[in-house]
Amino acid sequence: MPAVAARSVELDLFDLIEDLKLADGPRFDVLTGVALHSAWPTAWPLLHPRTTQILRCLVAHWHTAGLPRYAQFDNDTRFQGAHQHPDVFGRAVRLCLQLGITPVFVPPREFGLQNPIESFNALFTAKVWQRFHFPTLAAFGAHATRYLTARRQRLAARITSAPARHPWPLAWQWQPRRLPAAGVIYIRRTDDRGTINLLGHTWRVDPHWCHRLVRAEVDLAQEQIRCFALRRSAPAEQPILQVLNYTYPHPDLER
Repeated sequence: MPAVAARSVELDLFDLIEDLKLADGPRFDVLTGVALHSAWPTAWPLLHPRTTQILRCLVAHWHTAGLPRYAQFDNDTRFQGAHQHPDVFGRAVRLCLQLGITPVFVPPREFGLQNPIESFNALFTAKVWQRFHFPTLAAFGAHATRYLTARRQRLAARITSAPARHPWPLAWQWQPRRLPAAGVIYIRRTDDRGTINLLGHTWRVDPHWCHRLVRAEVDLAQEQIRCFALRRSAPAEQPILQVLNYTYPHPDLER
C-alpha cells in the first residue's frame, strides 16, 4: 500500500507457528505478530486456537500497543472466514473494520509479502522454542513474555520513530455480526486468462496481465472492487487495471 511504503502509517502482520510439541504435553500453536516499521513483536501460545481465541489476542495487543492503519493476514479461515461459501467476511475482518483497521489478505508462498512475519517467526523459534526445554505450556508462555519484553526494550528507538498508532477507542464494544461499509484488501495473482478468484467468485481483471500480482480493494461503501497492478521491479507504479461492480448480498452491512 502506498501509505505504508511512504512510512506514514503502520502495518501489523500476523501468522501462526503451528504444531509445536511439548516433551510430555500437548501440541500447540503460537499466534505471532510484528509491526512493519517499528518491529514491535508479540506472541501468544494457544492450545488448538480458534477464531475466538485469536480475536481476544488481537484485542489485547491493540489495546496495549494502539491501532495500526492496516493488519495483514494469510488466507487461513480463522483470519479470513470460511471458504466454502461466497461473500464471506469472517469475524477477524469485522473486528478490524469496527476498529477502523483495513485488513489485508496475502496468498502464501509469495516472495516478499510475508517476509517480516516469517523472519520474526524464525527469530522467535530460534531464541525461545529451540533454545530451552519447557516442561509446561505455562513455562513456555512465561519465557516468551520475558523475551518479548526484552526485545521491545532493544527496539525502543525504532518503536518511538515509527508512524503513530491510533489510541484504543474508549467507548468501543465488539459486535460480532456488525460489518461496517469500509474496505478490505486482497493480494491475488491472476491466472493465464488474467482472472482472479476472490470472495468465492471469478473476476476478469485484464487479459494482458496474466500470472501477475494484483491488489484488489473491495470497497463495500462504493460497491466496487478496484484492481491495481503490482510490479516488484517498480513497486511505486500501481496503475489501476479494472473497476468491478460488487454488491455485498447479505443484510448485515452497516452504512
